[in-house]
Amino acid sequence: MKTIEEINQKIDSQDATIITALEMTDLVDEIGTKQAAKEVDIVTTGTFGAMCSSGAILNFGHTDPPIKMNKTILNGVEAYSGLAAVDAYIGAGQINNDPYIKENYGGAHVIEDLINKKEIKLKTESYTTDCYPLKKMKTTITIDDLNQAIMLNPRNCYQNYAAATNSRNETIKTYMGTLLPNHGNITYSSAGALSPLLNDPYFETIGPGTNIFLCGAQGQIISEGTQHVTETERYKDVPISNAGTIMVTGNMKEMQPEYIKAAAMPDYGSTLYVAIGIPIPILNEDMARYTSIKEEDIKCNIVDYGIPKLNRPTIKQTNYKELRSGKIELNGEEIPTSPMSSYKKSIEIAEELKNRIEKQTFTINTPTRRLKHKGCIQKPLKMKQTKKIKDILPTTPTKTVTLNENIKTIAEKLIKNNINHVPVTTKDKKILGIITSWDITKALTNNTTNPEKIMTKKVITAYEDEPIDTVARRLSKHNISAIPIINKTKQIKGLITVEDISRTYSNKK
Repeated sequence: MKTIEEINQKIDSQDATIITALEMTDLVDEIGTKQAAKEVDIVTTGTFGAMCSSGAILNFGHTDPPIKMNKTILNGVEAYSGLAAVDAYIGAGQINNDPYIKENYGGAHVIEDLINKKEIKLKTESYTTDCYPLKKMKTTITIDDLNQAIMLNPRNCYQNYAAATNSRNETIKTYMGTLLPNHGNITYSSAGALSPLLNDPYFETIGPGTNIFLCGAQGQIISEGTQHVTETERYKDVPISNAGTIMVTGNMKEMQPEYIKAAAMPDYGSTLYVAIGIPIPILNEDMARYTSIKEEDIKCNIVDYGIPKLNRPTIKQTNYKELRSGKIELNGEEIPTSPMSSYKKSIEIAEELKNRIEKQTFTINTPTRRLKHKGCIQKPLKMKQTKKIKDILPTTPTKTVTLNENIKTIAEKLIKNNINHVPVTTKDKKILGIITSWDITKALTNNTTNPEKIMTKKVITAYEDEPIDTVARRLSKHNISAIPIINKTKQIKGLITVEDISRTYSNKK
């Protein structure tokens, strides 16, 4: 057994052994856990990934005459001004509302620009009071003009995170990047064996007050992050699902531009890549074992983001060695994998933290308490029961055709049933395509008889248990007037038109 005080004394006398989590894995393989616990004092970790739940509290200072900021805009991005007269909180995920600023600029970019000491356009307006008579104000600021610029991130550093894929026939844009149709790719976001909270899975040395490397500055953990979960399945002590998170803070004026990066996810919004490194004191043999975790022993789930539900189905369980190999076997096919975080930067962070501790420019401290390591679950928000597509599916069977039928027969079926869309299916009702009355008109004009030549093969579909609002958005997004409804085995269950959805909304009103 060691104490943090004893380790700090060794650091002061330059007698401490400090290594990265990757080096610890190799060392334990060589000399074993017991001996490594004796020889190693601190293991450093690091991660550099997209952390949307990040932001900053900014104090602008008072104007003369004073203004009580009610609406605050920074480079076209609104910050929340309900704190005090000249304080505001800007979230990394906040979008901009300025038509003259490109769409992929959001709150994360404002934070990055501030740390890069760039000029920021500030506009603010308010209702007036006797003590705050100024109504509007415009100016230009840099971070040096602010009294305080404090990064305050409600949820960073997930212990583990699911990999993502997409079962739908269409490409979808998510915070896990662009996911190709029919499980065309898999994305993941974790530093694996370097990930800070995975190296102390029960939070024996991590808690409020713990000093951390945060975007190049020495920051602190405030508490458990939002959505902190402890009751989860584990493998070799390591959580398989999302699990623990931390709420962190640090002085933006001390941060370094190379350790922070704003990004824009296509058709999703802005996010902030945040550098976090946490030193793990090796107090006992358990800590030595935790910090020597291997990539192949860190399991995670591949989940289907094509299902727009809170609890998405797991397609397969994998590990980070397999994910980092660049491909995974799924349903008999090799699927490419790609990271949404930077492993190279994570290694750099762990190395930089190691150097700072050795040079005594980063201090190791005892937290005021451990992060909660049991009893935490994630509860969904209570809401009214949403109506599902299956609730409005027509009671009459949907008319379908097969590739064996000719264009004339299909045209007659459309006319007879007074419909404009007909799905093309296999004998067991799995969808192959869709034909519209407009397709038929073109086919007859061009003397085409083969339905395969005129049908749309990349069919936008929906599942029968999806909410109506979700499907309505999909119809609008793709500018289509009807959508086939399928079950989990991709067999057609019906067809919903824009008119069906409009009728449902009208009935609601």
